[in-house]
Order: sequence, then C-alpha cells, then structure tokens
Amino acid sequence: MKRLLSFVLYMGLALGANAATADIAALEALREGDMKKLVFHAEPQPAPQTGFERGDGTPGALADYRGRHVVLNLWATWCAPCRAEMPTLSNLQSEMGGEAFQVVTIATGRNPPPAMRAFFDEIGVTNLPLHRDPKSALAREMGVFGLPVTVILDPEGREIARMTGDAHWDSESAKAILRALVDSGTAG
Repeated sequence: MKRLLSFVLYMGLALGANAATADIAALEALREGDMKKLVFHAEPQPAPQTGFERGDGTPGALADYRGRHVVLNLWATWCAPCRAEMPTLSNLQSEMGGEAFQVVTIATGRNPPPAMRAFFDEIGVTNLPLHRDPKSALAREMGVFGLPVTVILDPEGREIARMTGDAHWDSESAKAILRALVDSGTAG
C-alpha cells in the first residue's frame, strides 16, 4: 500500500507539478525511513558563493552545477557515519547521475587529498568527486556544525532541502524524492 501511495504521489509530482515550485507536502509524503530526517525549506534558500578546491586542485563553486539538481554531501575522512553513507551516495550517482542530476561530495576541514583517496579506495567509491573545503569556509557559510550534512540544490543553485546525519541515499524513498524533483523540472 505504501508503495502504491508513493507511486501515485510521485506520478502526481512528475506530471502535474508547477515548474516554479514543488509541492512540498507531496515530497514530504515520499519520505520513509531515514529520509524522514530530510527537511524541505518553505522557500528555496540562496547557496553561498564561497568556493572550494576541486579534486584536481583548481577552484570550484556550487554555481558550477547550475542547471541540474544536486545532492551535495559535506563529509570528512574521520567521520564514521560518512564512511557508512558514502557508498549509498555512490550508488545514487551510478543510478541517477547525468545531465539533470549529480551527487557532489566535498570533504570539509583538514582532509589531505591522499587520505581522501585512501578513504574512497577503502570503501570502494570510484565515481564521486574528491573536492575539498580545507578551511571549512563553505561549511561555515552553509551553517554546517556537524557531519555529515547533505543538501539538495535546485537547478538554480538554491538549497531546497537539508539533512543532518547519515542516510541511505540509495533507498527507494530517496530515489522517489529525487526523481520527483528531477522529472517535474521543479526548482523547489
């Protein structure tokens, strides 16, 4: 019955959503399990312009991802919940990543690139970026006080939802929420 309800809500969003705003109540109804920790904002929030360092050492910014929905995960090599969560983000990227959607990972704080690569190697993640925020400037600007924190950005680069703590981002609930957002073309 829950699957039928989720499907009906998902289809309603995908087929009938206003292009300017998503039906937050319908999105919230898709939350099950640890996705219940995902909090949708009543209005999209501006994302900071603070930059970060890409895996190749070049400067990056959240604005680089405009035009697609983004699941932005802030993590650290010392974070045990991050170790458990990261493979689910990798699975999500494998299944849904593309022109309309991307998972972006940024290690915040003191995370040397060799330690970041070792972390990903140990947990078998090969498809997520090794971006970093070495001085936690982006994390501070975003009001991140603990890790992991995952934020959903709309195609305009605005924050539409946030979760503090780890989750199974490859769960049916997470994928239903993200498909509803991406398929409806909504901004939030």
